[in-house]
Amino acid sequence: MKRISGAAVLLLTSLFFPAVPAVAQDMPPVAVTVQQMRGHPLPVVNELPGRVAATRTAEVRPRVDGIVVSRVFEQGRFIEEGEVLYRIDPAGFKVRVASAQATLARAKAAQLNAADRLRRVEALRERGVSAGVELDNAVTAVAQADADVAIAEASLQEAQLNLGYTAVTAPISGVVGRALVTEGALVNAQSDVMATIQQLDPVYVDFTQSSSEVFALRRALAAGRLNMISDDAAQVQLLFDDGSEYAHAGRLLLSEASVDSTTGQITLRAEFPNPDGDLLPGLYVRIRIEQALRENALTIPQMAVQRDQSGQAYVYVLKPEDEDTVARRDVILGRTTNNLWLVEEGLQEGDRVVIAGAQKLYPDAQVAPQMVEQDDDGDADDDAVAPETAE
Repeated sequence: MKRISGAAVLLLTSLFFPAVPAVAQDMPPVAVTVQQMRGHPLPVVNELPGRVAATRTAEVRPRVDGIVVSRVFEQGRFIEEGEVLYRIDPAGFKVRVASAQATLARAKAAQLNAADRLRRVEALRERGVSAGVELDNAVTAVAQADADVAIAEASLQEAQLNLGYTAVTAPISGVVGRALVTEGALVNAQSDVMATIQQLDPVYVDFTQSSSEVFALRRALAAGRLNMISDDAAQVQLLFDDGSEYAHAGRLLLSEASVDSTTGQITLRAEFPNPDGDLLPGLYVRIRIEQALRENALTIPQMAVQRDQSGQAYVYVLKPEDEDTVARRDVILGRTTNNLWLVEEGLQEGDRVVIAGAQKLYPDAQVAPQMVEQDDDGDADDDAVAPETAE
């Protein structure tokens, strides 16, 4: 057997066991950008599905039976409350008003006659030529005549109301939909729908959230990890299905006190201004809502986070005892906000984290750090993120 020379052994050893530390010592420090962790308030933002609904919806119904003789309104336009939409044939109702007026006139004539008779009986009674029963009968006749007048006046008012109801008016202001009846149609009071009016400025957006998310949020609030945002201070933003944001912010109105038994969802409602009519009832949207506030939250840019083959997230931090050397730190991440990760575990305030240039690093690597400041939102100064190349 041939003996392998020492040079060959050295060559094979260098091939299979490369001297990384020795090579690393000869490499210049890696230029990196470093940010010191500083706690800041971070809203808990959720994006939830929802649909637009009109704030008020009214069905236009006739109050009297009759034949529709005309449609006055233009379909699809904005109308004011009290504006006439349809006219029902008023001929029969005018006759009833005339009859009620005649009945009232007759009752008033009978009332005058009863009052005159009462005065005559009272005069005779004073002279002692009339019996007491006649006076009682005269008083009763006057009372009956007064009652007949009151009944006739009420009948006249009813007839006049029904005549007025032949002009079908808008119960609310809003946008009227399509006409559901045409001229010549026989409509029945309270049963037929002639049109629908919807008030679209402002509008409601009903959106849902899983009960598990709501209960987890409440537990975090009860434990003191989060602070509650009042309903009038909660920021509510609407997103269209293409991802674009609606120009006007909304406000949270209510949260249902029950859970849907079929879906396990809780319904919430927000109100949005709709001056341009962009939001239509039934439109599918997404709602971005701030539901709580995390005080002293630690966040890092997404580009600072790396993952190993097992999927474990980690970052590189400067060693406290050697500011030019980095160490790997495993982290547990929470939700994302814009381009930031919320750090649940693994970092603490004051740690200096490599946020740019970490792809070239390994544990105990030598670096040339460049510090950047963290703004109030937890992000780094964009103009200072890219590290300068070390000479």
